[in-house]
Amino acid sequence: MVQLYFLRYMPELPEVETVRVGLERHLSGERISDIELRRNDLRFPFPKDFTSNIGGRIVDSVDRRAKYLLIRLEGGLTWLSHLGMSGRGALIGDGIESRPGKFASGAPVGSGDGPHDWVIVRLENGNRAVYSDHRRFGFMDCFPTSDQSSHKLLQGLGPEPTPNHLVPSDLADGLRGRRTPIKSALLDQRVVAGLGNIYVCEILHRAGVSPRRMASSVAGKHGVSNRVEKITAATHDVITEAIDAGGSTLQDFRGVGGDDAMGYFIHNFLVYGREGETCLKEGCGGIVSRIVQSNRSTFFCSSCQR
Repeated sequence: MVQLYFLRYMPELPEVETVRVGLERHLSGERISDIELRRNDLRFPFPKDFTSNIGGRIVDSVDRRAKYLLIRLEGGLTWLSHLGMSGRGALIGDGIESRPGKFASGAPVGSGDGPHDWVIVRLENGNRAVYSDHRRFGFMDCFPTSDQSSHKLLQGLGPEPTPNHLVPSDLADGLRGRRTPIKSALLDQRVVAGLGNIYVCEILHRAGVSPRRMASSVAGKHGVSNRVEKITAATHDVITEAIDAGGSTLQDFRGVGGDDAMGYFIHNFLVYGREGETCLKEGCGGIVSRIVQSNRSTFFCSSCQR
């Protein structure tokens, strides 16, 4: 069954995790016979010897750090991929039900023959993986896996927002003394890795914290404040639910077993995209507002978020 991902907004951690799971099912244990690059760059130029370094290796596993896909290859090499704003992947081959899609312009995507299909990965089993990106905001790199902690894109990332990584004391330390709104602070990948605009809006609403409140005020001067406890718990809940639902920005996803129930967290939004509508928090009755912070839309309820 085809793995085809259509992204309406910039993918956040749950969407990238959904892509990771799909890729791992089809790529792990398979040998890459060769890679075809149909241009020299995406957002950044491809690394020197990119195709020769990756070609011929077996895929050991597919991991994720924040919003980065980390394809582990035999011989201790990691292939890093970031989907950018519009990156899409498709798997094509025998036994795979191909369902290529189209960009808004009508141009085909994911067939391997589309005008924005930039990277074609051929597997030894005859299948192909196609990376398409009409905005070309995505990028790729490869490096020795042992160098991950010092990689320029990965070093300095904060803890993952999942229950087994993010703890209140770390969040408090990351927020303390920061003279910036809590919304902006949570989008800083050095504070928490992988959070984006949509999920931060939902997290702050569940925690009852105003996006305008200063991060330093949320953290307090020492220890772990009640607001930090609530934000941590809300982060765990929102991210876990979003991963289970296949994220929210995946416009279309056909799963390995024909599972179309992906991207359904969009139906759980309590504030995001609901400007002017009634707050859905039980007993509130306020109206959802929209403001702009750091050039991004923030949705919140001033009645229940303080």
